[in-house]
Amino acid sequence: MSHESPQNFEEQSLHYHQARNAFGTNGKTGTLLTKPCNTTHELSMAYSPGVAYPCLEIQKDISKAYDYTNKGNLVAVISDGTAVLGLGDIGHLASKPVMEGKCVLFKKFANVDAVDIELNVHSVDEIVSVVSAMADSFGGINLEDIGAPKCFEIEEKLKKICNVPIFHDDQHGTAVITTAGLMNVLEFSGKKAEDLKVVVIGAGAAGIACANMYRNFGITHIIMIDSKGVIYKGRDNLNKYKESFAIDTTDRTIEDALKDADMVLGLSSANVITKDMVKSMNDHPIIFACANPKPEILPTDAKEARDDVIIGTGRSDFPNQVNNVLGFPAIFRGALDVQASKITENMKLAASKALAALAKEDVPDYVKRAHDRDDMEFGTNYIIPSPFDRRVLVYVASEVARTAIEDGVAKIDCFDIDDYKNFLNNMIKEK
Repeated sequence: MSHESPQNFEEQSLHYHQARNAFGTNGKTGTLLTKPCNTTHELSMAYSPGVAYPCLEIQKDISKAYDYTNKGNLVAVISDGTAVLGLGDIGHLASKPVMEGKCVLFKKFANVDAVDIELNVHSVDEIVSVVSAMADSFGGINLEDIGAPKCFEIEEKLKKICNVPIFHDDQHGTAVITTAGLMNVLEFSGKKAEDLKVVVIGAGAAGIACANMYRNFGITHIIMIDSKGVIYKGRDNLNKYKESFAIDTTDRTIEDALKDADMVLGLSSANVITKDMVKSMNDHPIIFACANPKPEILPTDAKEARDDVIIGTGRSDFPNQVNNVLGFPAIFRGALDVQASKITENMKLAASKALAALAKEDVPDYVKRAHDRDDMEFGTNYIIPSPFDRRVLVYVASEVARTAIEDGVAKIDCFDIDDYKNFLNNMIKEK
């Protein structure tokens, strides 16, 4: 391994992922011991013979695994490497740096321990079999970067047979965060969800999940577009997930669909939205251009087209970043802390409402410094909270936990929301 200082970002990244010396640990994660093991007495409790006692307690009551093991704060991040970021099907081991990165975000933003697991199996049945067999060892399962449409079927099947939350973040993370932004924009514009015309460009895992969540929020007029154009009734070769969004329309292109649209969600590729298309949209148009690194349209171009546009991207160098780290760490934190058996639609909607509410609060100075911005206040350039706002954990996790209790999917008997918020506030103070 070269010890020369890396010069460009690629070299810096490769250097970052390697050990700093010949016998160090490569990668980004490791194991942190939570109990002392410095004496023979402590060793005898950590392993034989003392470990037998919690084993026997769990044998009598399987729920005691939450009391005597790390299950209640442990998530498995699982991928088969078939849809990795913008890299596509690169293989299971090539996805490992990304899955390790996901584990880092769980720990950094919600103090949730996570283990990455890369599967060298790829069919729906194989993945379901493997994941369901190991699921009870964890408090939750985060599926990641599994190609569509099989990811939908995998999640559906696992939800039916597993006793812990199954969450495919590629689908639901973007849905939760863009729904939060949409809630706040509706407040500005005075529009109602049921009156909106929404266009979704990209019919993969995220696009379909977002459209489903928009439906649950009350939006009925959704036009979905894939690589072949508008998904309309009578079009050939549609899988059942796309077919559910086929509508009667004469629109065939992005340009057609965006005329008089109130909102467009881009989960496709760079520069597919033009200034003229933006000009053709309804008043106060909402644009979430989430293609990375180059969005469907740059915010500067969209605002040149018209000054009433409200736009967010997946990038940190523009306002209103749609960043999944605003969702999955705190969602799992709330679900784990009430020992939820699943993440319901209401729990996801509660997360969106919590993010929308936080965006209206005064922004702390440490967040402004992180963005090098002084103009961060609720408005068209701040409809989504910053990922650096530590209060995201408190707002989102508490509402997710409360909703899990209300939905009857939590295993704990008593829950005090004020006590839980105090617990979360103490957690973010320790950062």
